[in-house]
Amino acid sequence: MKMHLGSIIILCFLLCSLTFTASQTSIDTPTMQSLKSHLNLTKDIDWSNPNPCKWPTVQCDGSNRVTRIQLKTKRIRGTLPPNLQTLTELTVLELFENQISGPIPDLSGLTRLQTLNLHDNLFDSVPKNLFSGLTSLQEAYLENNPFSPWEIPETLKEATSLQNLSLTSCNVTGTLPDFFSSQTLPSLTRLELSQNLLQGGLPASLGSSSLQELHLNGQKLNGSVSVLQNMTSLVEVDLQGNAFSGPIPDLSGLQSLRIFNVRDNQLTGVVPPSLIGLKTLTTVNLTNNNLQGPTPQFEKSVGVDILTTNTNSFCLGTPGTPCDPRVSTLLSVAESLGYPVKLATSWKGNDPCASWIGITCAGSNVTVVNLGRQGLTGSISPSFAKITSLETINLSNNNLSGIIPNELTTLPKLKMLDVSNNDIYGDVPKFEAGVKVVTTGNRNIGKPKPLAPGASPGGDGGSSKGTSKAKIIGPVVGVVAALCLVGLGVCLYAKRRARRPAKVQSPNNHMVIHPHHSGDGDAIKLTIAASSVGGGGGTESSSSHAGNTDIHVVESGNLVISIQVLRNVTNNFSEENILGRGGFGTVYKARGVEYLHTLAHQSFIHRDLKPSNILLDDDMRAKVSDFGLVRLAPEGKYSIETRVAGTFGYLAPEYAVTGRVTTKVDIFSLGVILMELITGRKALDVSQPEDSVHLVTWFRRVAASKDKDKDAFKNAIDPNINLDEETLASVQKVWELAGHCCAREPYQRPDMGHVVNVLSSLTVQWKPSEADPDDLYGIDYDMPLPQAVKKWQASEGLSQTIDDSGSSSSAYGSRDNTQTSIPIRPSGFAASFTSVDGR
Repeated sequence: MKMHLGSIIILCFLLCSLTFTASQTSIDTPTMQSLKSHLNLTKDIDWSNPNPCKWPTVQCDGSNRVTRIQLKTKRIRGTLPPNLQTLTELTVLELFENQISGPIPDLSGLTRLQTLNLHDNLFDSVPKNLFSGLTSLQEAYLENNPFSPWEIPETLKEATSLQNLSLTSCNVTGTLPDFFSSQTLPSLTRLELSQNLLQGGLPASLGSSSLQELHLNGQKLNGSVSVLQNMTSLVEVDLQGNAFSGPIPDLSGLQSLRIFNVRDNQLTGVVPPSLIGLKTLTTVNLTNNNLQGPTPQFEKSVGVDILTTNTNSFCLGTPGTPCDPRVSTLLSVAESLGYPVKLATSWKGNDPCASWIGITCAGSNVTVVNLGRQGLTGSISPSFAKITSLETINLSNNNLSGIIPNELTTLPKLKMLDVSNNDIYGDVPKFEAGVKVVTTGNRNIGKPKPLAPGASPGGDGGSSKGTSKAKIIGPVVGVVAALCLVGLGVCLYAKRRARRPAKVQSPNNHMVIHPHHSGDGDAIKLTIAASSVGGGGGTESSSSHAGNTDIHVVESGNLVISIQVLRNVTNNFSEENILGRGGFGTVYKARGVEYLHTLAHQSFIHRDLKPSNILLDDDMRAKVSDFGLVRLAPEGKYSIETRVAGTFGYLAPEYAVTGRVTTKVDIFSLGVILMELITGRKALDVSQPEDSVHLVTWFRRVAASKDKDKDAFKNAIDPNINLDEETLASVQKVWELAGHCCAREPYQRPDMGHVVNVLSSLTVQWKPSEADPDDLYGIDYDMPLPQAVKKWQASEGLSQTIDDSGSSSSAYGSRDNTQTSIPIRPSGFAASFTSVDGR
């Protein structure tokens, strides 16, 4: 069949038309139309053309594939469609500063995507596989979106071309992942994660990263910042507003560093010269830390924010002025301990003899360093040898490792070195004959340095999988079996002795423990009975179930304590702390109020310290009792409001007036007890003249005139105290301490740790001389308690009987006037306090 020329021309025209039309159509059109339908575009954006490649803010390549979508700062509302991942040639997606909401869709197919900029929108969730397959991604900006809490995904490791990552104010939680090394993310130079909810420490992989900018301010991050010393490419670092602690590391390798912001943390130690001397530094912010040593002096060209008043612990306020040599030496000691925060908050100023925790002086000479039971880690510093006036070093009951430095043997006045109950190893150096060295409780003392876990002599510590499993499974099975046996024993014993008081065979059979049945088979509790045991004490609001021993509940009538606390206060149930064994179990001694206030992870407030609640054992060691009014100090709060309870005469004024209670309430009570000890007077004594009824008021009046009238001071001291020169000096120290403890304002009172340090330095002087135990106080320790009490009463001229039920009667009818009684409210004493009465 022959075709006419005209027909051929028409056919060619149609074919050309079809080809032209096809070239004007993009295979991305359905996805782009879906995007258009999901967004509420403003009138100035015309996406009416059927070909998306003709749309403004959209760009395509030569094949009509969409490569760029840039709808930025247009106030666009709506959501994103779930099929954006079909735009496989997309390189730039910029939708920032709009009002787009809903989830960010799956983008895992966009292997050519280089820029993802969605910041300042209203997106509410992130796909779990975000960053998956985005091997070309160079920049990701998601900041300022109200995402539901999410964690940085593992798929971030697949974005191997990533240079900038900004997730500020994105509700990111969890910890920083440990894959920021240059091997994993070789191109990453800027990491912006500020104002999120991250916690934990800085991962080690940051030290081998290529980061130039690190912004982590406003988080819950903590731990050391030592990894910074290896980040040699850093130009800017912002760690403001976290809980980082420890010293600023050597930064001499950061030769490009310009901005260094670590304000509002808990950093300690001396500001390193390597930071001060950086030539590139333009801005440094160190305010609100616990930094020590001399105030650093930077170059004039450096913008410095380093407020020294009440924000750091520098020895002097003038930049560049060196500290007192005693301060420098003690800071060197603290350096070996990692500059603990507890020391940094106390070791302020240029005089270590001015109420530094753990430091006792004779004049201006440091004679005692008492840092026992402070939870310290690190090692013993040879710098102790520079404090030539030292007589006592107490580092017991910590977690110290390393050896005892030989340099300590050169201390000319040293009498006592106590490093017991640590992890010290190696031989004990040879000290002078008069020096007492206590090393008990160090399992490796006298032995070589212990091998690291898993290591073996002459080997690299490696092992087969079978051996590794055996090393793990063996102890686990052992522990589980032990727990099962203990649990079975506790359950059987509880059923047998439920609700029945049991005596403990302590030396005098005086201690009684009242076990309470909790009714919870999975709970393990230690209950210390208050005075109302058996009378329906308060209820507990929680207990320790299997797998959870972090108990911190204190309720009226009982104190519930975690196993870890028991380990802490008894030094892991050390044999040295055993008071007695018997019917109910083993009784251990522990350090009372100081532990409640400072050594525990959370602070407890006793609220009723008084002589009748401080018991003495046969060795005159004090034991705090009656925890019926104990309250837990809320974490992060300085005070709590509660109903006023306690004993008149021992109540702190602010507690009596407002009902607000802090640990300083116990300090006030202890101060009153110290006043009673050295004056022989009662806290409230109605037999005294009206202006002297209240011991604290009278004491302050005498203290105010002490310097002018020394006879009045001596006359105020209990006449039963033999005031030789040495005793008078000791009484003066206790007098001053009692006055500080009873200061009118709570913030003026010392911490319990300081009180312990002051008093412990006097114990050597006060320790009674050895005597025949049978002749001591004329007490026969084999005599039953009731008979011993009768004998004592007879010797004191008292007529009193104790019947079998434990009740007592007295010829005097009342013992309100005895020193050991609880002061009652005097007649005429107001039922409530005013600010004038309280102060």
